[in-house]
Amino acid sequence: MAQDSPVTLLLQDFVNGDKTALDRLLPVFYNELRKIAGGVLRNERPGHTLQPTALVHELYARMVGQQQPDYRSRAHFLCVAAGVMRQILIDHARGRHAAKRGGAQPKISLDEALDAGTVSTPEIVAVDDALCELERRDPRKAKLIEMRFFGGLTADDSAEALNLPVNTVRRELRVAQAWLQCELDRKKSPGISRAK
Repeated sequence: MAQDSPVTLLLQDFVNGDKTALDRLLPVFYNELRKIAGGVLRNERPGHTLQPTALVHELYARMVGQQQPDYRSRAHFLCVAAGVMRQILIDHARGRHAAKRGGAQPKISLDEALDAGTVSTPEIVAVDDALCELERRDPRKAKLIEMRFFGGLTADDSAEALNLPVNTVRRELRVAQAWLQCELDRKKSPGISRAK
C-alpha cells in the first residue's frame, strides 16, 4: 500500500489522536469487518446474543477507547482489529459460560475449535487459554493464529502486517496449529480431542 493512500493517511490521523478519523475509516472497513465478524459467529447457537453488527460496533467502541499502534497499512489495521475481536469474543464467552466451563462437552478437533463460529464458547475459551500459553512462548506464532482464526486474514495479509515472507507465515501457522493441538491434548481439556 502506498504511504500516501487515503486509508494510510486516515490511519495516521487516527494514531495521531484524531478520533474522528476512525469515523471516516469505519465505512472503508465496515463491510470487511462485518464479513469477518459473520464468519467468526457463523453457526453459533440460535438466539446467540452477539451478532456480527454488534461485534463490529463493540470493536469500534473499544478501538476508540484504547491507545493505537502506529498503523502501517490496511492489513496491519485488520491485524489489530483481529486481536480486539478475539478479546471481545473471549470476554463474551467467559461472561456467559463461567459456570459451565469444564463441563462435559462433545469432543472436537483443533481445526473445529479454531473455526470459532462453529463451536460453543467453552471451546473458544479453551483455545484462548492455549493460545495465551503459546503467546508466552512465541508471540509471533500466537499473533498469526489470532489473525487467521479470529480475524480472517489471509497468509498474504498476515505477511504484509508483520513484514514477513508468505512462506514463513504459512510454515509458522502450521507449527503453531500443531503446538496448540498438542497443548490441548496434553491438558486433556474436556470437549477437545485430537483430530482423527
